[in-house]
Amino acid sequence: MLLFLYTLLFHQLYTKAENIPCYKMGDPKYPLLSKDGDVTIGGIFAIHRKETLPSFEFTQKPQYLLCSSVNLRDFRLVQIMIFAIEEINRSESLLPNVTIGYRIYDTCGSRLSTMSAIIGVINGQDFGSRDRCNGRTPLHAIIGESESSATMILSRTAGPFKIPVISPSATCECLSNRKYYPSFFRTIASDYHQSRALVYIVKHFGWSWVGAVNSDNEYGNIGMAAFLQIAQEEGICVEYSVKFYRTETEKLKKVVDIIKKGTAKVIVSFVSFVEMGLLIDQLSIQKIAGFQMIGVESWITTKNYFTPNSFNSLGGSLGFAVRKIYIEGFADYVMKEFWDTAFPCSQSEGNSSQYAFNSSRYEELLEQKNYNEDIFEQRESSNVYKAVHAVAHSLHSLLKCNEQEGCEKSLTIQPQEVLGALKNVNFTIKMGDHVWFDSTGGAVAQYEVVNWQQDSDGLFQFKSVGYYDASLPPLQRLMLNTKNIIWAGGQLKKPISVCSESCPPGTRKASQKGRPVCCYDCIPCAEGEISNQTDSINCKQCPGEYWSNAEKNNCVSKNLEFLSLTEVMGIVLVFFSLFGIGITVLVAILFYSKKDTPIIKANNSELSFLLLFSLTLCFLCSLTFIGRPTEWSCMLRHTAFGITFVLCISCVLGKTIVVLMAFKATLPGSNVMKWFGPAQQRLSVLAFTLIQVLICVLWLTISPPFPYKNMKYYKEKIILECNLGSTIGFWAVLGYIGLLAALCFILSFMARKLPDNFNEAKFITFSMLIFCAVWITFIPAYVSSPGKFSVAVEIFAILASSFGLLFCIFAPKCYIILLKPEQNTKQNIMGKTTYKAY
Repeated sequence: MLLFLYTLLFHQLYTKAENIPCYKMGDPKYPLLSKDGDVTIGGIFAIHRKETLPSFEFTQKPQYLLCSSVNLRDFRLVQIMIFAIEEINRSESLLPNVTIGYRIYDTCGSRLSTMSAIIGVINGQDFGSRDRCNGRTPLHAIIGESESSATMILSRTAGPFKIPVISPSATCECLSNRKYYPSFFRTIASDYHQSRALVYIVKHFGWSWVGAVNSDNEYGNIGMAAFLQIAQEEGICVEYSVKFYRTETEKLKKVVDIIKKGTAKVIVSFVSFVEMGLLIDQLSIQKIAGFQMIGVESWITTKNYFTPNSFNSLGGSLGFAVRKIYIEGFADYVMKEFWDTAFPCSQSEGNSSQYAFNSSRYEELLEQKNYNEDIFEQRESSNVYKAVHAVAHSLHSLLKCNEQEGCEKSLTIQPQEVLGALKNVNFTIKMGDHVWFDSTGGAVAQYEVVNWQQDSDGLFQFKSVGYYDASLPPLQRLMLNTKNIIWAGGQLKKPISVCSESCPPGTRKASQKGRPVCCYDCIPCAEGEISNQTDSINCKQCPGEYWSNAEKNNCVSKNLEFLSLTEVMGIVLVFFSLFGIGITVLVAILFYSKKDTPIIKANNSELSFLLLFSLTLCFLCSLTFIGRPTEWSCMLRHTAFGITFVLCISCVLGKTIVVLMAFKATLPGSNVMKWFGPAQQRLSVLAFTLIQVLICVLWLTISPPFPYKNMKYYKEKIILECNLGSTIGFWAVLGYIGLLAALCFILSFMARKLPDNFNEAKFITFSMLIFCAVWITFIPAYVSSPGKFSVAVEIFAILASSFGLLFCIFAPKCYIILLKPEQNTKQNIMGKTTYKAY
C-alpha cells in the first residue's frame, strides 16, 4: 500500500512537471561562430587571450565579459574546423545527403568563460514542442579545448551527458584515465610519450645535468612529474624544478633568477602556450642567453614567439612538435571563403542589440583578415581536421550511409551512440594519415624534432632535424640529424651540461655526499683494478695472473720475477760461482803439481783432491738456482746441492778422522790406522754420500720440487719459484748436511791443538765454524726473503760456505807451497813434538 502511494505521488509530480513550460533565465551565451545543419558539432577554443571583467557592484545588471588580444593559434584551429565541416558537406562519399552544423564558443582563455561556454554549447537555444524542454542536447560531439586544464573541465562537464569530447592539442596524461574521462578522445598523443621523448633526447646528447621549468597547471605538473620520474630512472639529474602560473608575476621573476644562477646549461621547458610567452618576455628583458631550451609541442612552433629579441634567448631551441601535414585547399579557404561564409555580421541573429554585440566581437578578428603568414605553421590544424572527420565517420556508420542511397536522416542519433562509434573508428584521411584511437582515447605518439634557426637572409625558421615515433622499437624511436642542428647562441658545437665531468677510463665515480648522483668525484682505481669505460661506477679486479697497467684501464700480464742471468744480481752471483770454480781448479792444479811434496802427502792428498772436486761441484750447483725455474731445474738444484755438500762435508769429515787416527797411530802400541786406511776413507765418504742420495731419491719419488707461480707475496707480480714439494724432504736434506757438519766441527775442534807445526784440524775447525755460521744464518734469511731474494740468499749461503771451506782448508797450504817453499819439508811439517794422549 505504501509503495502504491509513493508511485502515485511520483506520477503526479512528473505530470505536473511536464505541464510546466521552459523559461530562459538570464541572457543566454551565444556562440561566436555558428551554422545550422542536420547534425551539430560544438567547438570550444580560446580565440582570445585576455578577459576583462565587468563591474560587480550589484547596483545594476552585470555587463557582458569583454575578450581581447586574439590568440592566432586557436583562431586557426577554428578556421580548420569550419574548413573540414564545409569540405565534408560538399563530399558525395562521406555523409552524402547530411549537412553538419557547428556552434563555436570563445573561452577567452579563462576558467570563468570556459564554464559559461561549456554550459552554452551543451544547452543550446532551442525548445521542444509547445515550449517544453525536450531533455536532449543539440550536440553530437564537441571539439576542444586546446589546453589540458580547460579540457578537463569540459570533459568532466560533458561526461555525465555522454557527449564525446575530442581535443586536438590537450596532451595531459591525466586525461587518459577512462574512469574519470570516459567520453574523452584526442587526435594528439598523451604527454607521457612526450615526457619520455624529452628524456630520450636529453640522454641522446649526453646531458646529465638539466634544469626544469613547467606551468603550474595539470598540463605542466603531470607532464613534468612524468619527465622527472623517467629521467631519474635513466640517470639524468635535475638541478632545479620550478613552476609558475600565468598570473603569478613575482613567482615568474623568481623562476628566471633561478635559471640565471643555475649551473645547468640545458633547460627542459614543459610550459603551456601562454606561460611560455611570459617566460620568453622575462628572459628577453633580463637578456638571459646561452641556455639550451628543450621544449614541448605547446610552444615550440609558435611563430609569434619567434622575434629578434626572443631569438637571443631561445635561438637554437630544440623541441617536439606535432607533425606538419599539408591540408590541400586550406590556405585558399582562409584567404577567400572563410571571411565571407563564417562571420554572421552581414546577417542579423536575434534582436538588434545582440547583432550589435556580435559585430563588436568580430572587430579584432577582422583585423587579422589579411594576416596569413602562419597558415602553414599551424601543426595542430591537422589534428582538428582529423577530429572533425572522426565524428563524420562515426555519424556515417550510425546513419548507415552509402553513396547510392545516401544516409537515413530519419534516424535519431544520440551523443552516446557517437561515443560508442568513435571507439571503433578507423580510417585514412586524404593526406595519407591513419586515424584511430587507442584504449585511452589517444593517438599514436609521432613527433617531429624542430630547431629554432636563423638562415643567411636573417629569416627565422623551424628546421626539422629528426623525428620520434613511439610505435617503433625503443632503440629506433628517436632519429636525429645532429649536423643540421644550430645550438644555443648560434653555436655549431653541442653545449655540455653536466654536474661533473665524465670520469675517464682508469677511474670510478664516487658520489658527493648530499648531492645528486650526477655530482661525483673521479677516484683512480686501486692497484690491480681497472675501469675500461667512461663513467664506470666500479673498478674491476684483474684476473689472478694479470695486473693493472699504469693508466688503470687495461689488465696486463703480471711481471714474472725470478733470478735471471741478465740482471745485475744474477750476473754477480754467476761471476762469484765461476770465480770459485776457477780458484778451485787452480788449487787442484797446484796440488797436483806438488803432489809429491810433504805438505800434500801429510794432509791426505786423495781426500784433498776429492774435496776439491766436491767444492767444484758445489760452486757449479749454485748455477742451477739462476734462471727460470723448470721442472728439471727445480729437482736438480736441491738434490745436487744436497748431494755435493754431503760429499764435500764427508771429505772434510774423513780428513778430520784421518788427523785424529794419525795422532792415535803415533802412540806406542797403536795400530788404529789399519782400521782407517785409504779404502776405509773412500768407503766412509761413499757411505755418507749414499745416505744423502737415498734421502733425495725418496724426496723426488714421493713429492718432488716443482715450478710454482707464487702470487700471494706480491699482488703486482708473480714470483716464479721452485715449490719444495715435500718440506720434510727439504729439511731432511738440510738436516743431514747439518748433522755431518756438526760432527765434523766437534771432531775438528777436538783435534785443533794437536802438536803438529801444521795442524790441519785447526783449519778444518775454522772452516766448519764458518760453514755452520753461514747455514744457521741462512735459515731465517731464507724464510723471510721474498721472491728471487730467497734464491739469492740460498746461492750466497752455498758460495759463502764453499769459499769458507776452500780458503780455510787450502789457503794455508797454498801459502806454504807458493810463498814459503822452505817450510815444505817433512821435518818442518812434523816438528819436534811432545805427544799428549786423549
